[in-house]
Amino acid sequence: MILPIYIYGQPVLRKVAEDITPDYPDLKQLITDMWETLAESQGIGLAAPQIGKAIRLSVIDLDVLSDDLPEYKDFRQVFINPHITEYDESDKNTSEEGCLSLPAIHERVTRPTRIHVEWDDEQFQHHDEWIEGYLARVMQHEFDHLDGKMFVDRISPLRKQLIQSKLRALTQGRYRCGYKTKPVRR
Repeated sequence: MILPIYIYGQPVLRKVAEDITPDYPDLKQLITDMWETLAESQGIGLAAPQIGKAIRLSVIDLDVLSDDLPEYKDFRQVFINPHITEYDESDKNTSEEGCLSLPAIHERVTRPTRIHVEWDDEQFQHHDEWIEGYLARVMQHEFDHLDGKMFVDRISPLRKQLIQSKLRALTQGRYRCGYKTKPVRR
């Protein structure tokens, strides 16, 4: 089932998400729904808070970028209870980011190119790895959602001031996008 994506201003997007256990109700169906929602919205990542659930769950599909980034061919992964435990601050990269919860807003964000991450996969097998490159950027973006943060929190105060009217428009339900959304109710 395709779920609505929660738009900037929804309180759940600012909550710190909770870890879950294998007996989380209807987890397999929720993951399936997240994959369908991600595909429908043509995104590359989706975190549970973006569909209204304050749990540490995210899906990432980089296969859609494999024409330009062949190393990510067939990369589709579920991340349960992910936590970034360390950032390698020695090398950073600035690149444009967008977000399904912030339609039509794109800004340049600086992030470390290498991170240490722990997570469980769909079978609750534990992983503990250093991740580099584009995947590290996407993971930081998605896992920020699990900590109640969004990419606009990582831009300069001046840039944030310059897009303030766009952010306000989102909170007022004044936006257009091609996927199902859940705007802030006034």
